[in-house]
Amino acid sequence: MEPVFQFPLVLPERGQGTLTQALHQQLRAAIVDGRLAAGSALPATRQVASALGIARNTVVTAYDLLIAEGYATPRAGAKAVVADVAGRRDRRGPRSLAGGIEDPRLNPFWRTPFLRPEPPRRLPERCFRLGIPDHRHFPHDVWRRLSAQSLRAWSKTRFSYPPSEGIAELREAIAQHVAFARAVACVADDVIVTSGAQQAFDLLARLLVTPGVTKVAVEEPGYPPVRAAFAAAGARLVPMPVDDEGLCVEQLPEDVRVISVTPSHQSPTGVALSLSRRRALLDFARRRNAIVIEDDYDGEFRFGGRPLDALQTLDRDALVFYVGTFSKSLFPALRKGFIVAPAWARDALITVKHCADSHCDTVGQSVLAAFIRDGHLARHVRRMRAIYGERRDALLRGLRDELDPWMQPIPSEAGLHLAARIRDPALAPAILVRALPLLPGAQTIDDYAIAPLPRPAITFGYGVIDADEIGVALRRVRRALESL
Repeated sequence: MEPVFQFPLVLPERGQGTLTQALHQQLRAAIVDGRLAAGSALPATRQVASALGIARNTVVTAYDLLIAEGYATPRAGAKAVVADVAGRRDRRGPRSLAGGIEDPRLNPFWRTPFLRPEPPRRLPERCFRLGIPDHRHFPHDVWRRLSAQSLRAWSKTRFSYPPSEGIAELREAIAQHVAFARAVACVADDVIVTSGAQQAFDLLARLLVTPGVTKVAVEEPGYPPVRAAFAAAGARLVPMPVDDEGLCVEQLPEDVRVISVTPSHQSPTGVALSLSRRRALLDFARRRNAIVIEDDYDGEFRFGGRPLDALQTLDRDALVFYVGTFSKSLFPALRKGFIVAPAWARDALITVKHCADSHCDTVGQSVLAAFIRDGHLARHVRRMRAIYGERRDALLRGLRDELDPWMQPIPSEAGLHLAARIRDPALAPAILVRALPLLPGAQTIDDYAIAPLPRPAITFGYGVIDADEIGVALRRVRRALESL
């Protein structure tokens, strides 16, 4: 017989105490400890009595005591449910005033983590949030059909573990896609599939960092999860300034051994790393035997002329790890990214992947492989490039026509967001107080920085907001700023 409770109940033998008292006390302790979750229904009294070999009246009396004490809530014509007891024991452990966790059993880094998970922001569906693509124009019917096909094929195979580096069909499809879309020179064997770009950064940090020794240059401002991955691995972070030509390569310290960069569309300013700096960066890496991590998170969406070659394309010395993701071109919940790795690092990187996460899901990989192979990804990107381009034009037009006295767009030719600098830093606090509540989802670039920046700016995402809504929002901001 299946147990009625997923924890042991020890009832006294005859003559050693009342069964009712023992059952009541053990159930009450389970409720307080959270082993019986708030809102869950208590098993039927007949079922409990039969499973424990006791009289039903004993169980009824124990339940009545729980209800009388407020540990359970009766329901007319239905089973009683476990109450949400305010006095439950806090199982999270002690916390410091700064929000860290005071427990010496934990790794010191995770007592006050570099990047703490935040609850999802409550934003309207149509807003200026960064990094989110528009689901309304996604070919859902195509994805459902390919999913059904992949499930049928998968059901005919053995339920075995796929390769750590990803299934062959997806790695081949990714290699062909990045060669066509970004001129990245690679073959299927160079590709390692990951659970999103964030896992790619974590794997590279594990592979390349000697704790307490390796210096890693990161953009300032830059993408916080990249910094967190390398800090967690024990790297010594070196924040590097960014200007309108991207990372200031000439300021790189000679002892830096890893450089993380977003050359196609700097996160968050949106600028592109100039060709001269791309060459200078690769020259620095060659001379100093350093490694470059190229994060090309939304480079498919290009709105200017011919894009500059990827660093991986220019690399002749096997120095660049190219990281890509499908979170922007398709959707974040897909959780698929990839690394194009130099041949010398491939086997070691697969070993790291196997230790951290032995494989990605087979069905999801198969669907994505078919979606790319059959040309659906290329068509979707072309379609969305036109839609996002219209929104980008509306944003630039609104910044020029409505907010030009206060803000200046930062040059940007790609991606799903752009930024605008506040012309007068002295007015920045007043502008931000008035503007940000009218721009849901927009952020300041200080949100991406380790330290406050001398030139304040606001980042605007246009992935999930229509062109006409952009104009309306910016006109509201203009009216709010006219008193300044």
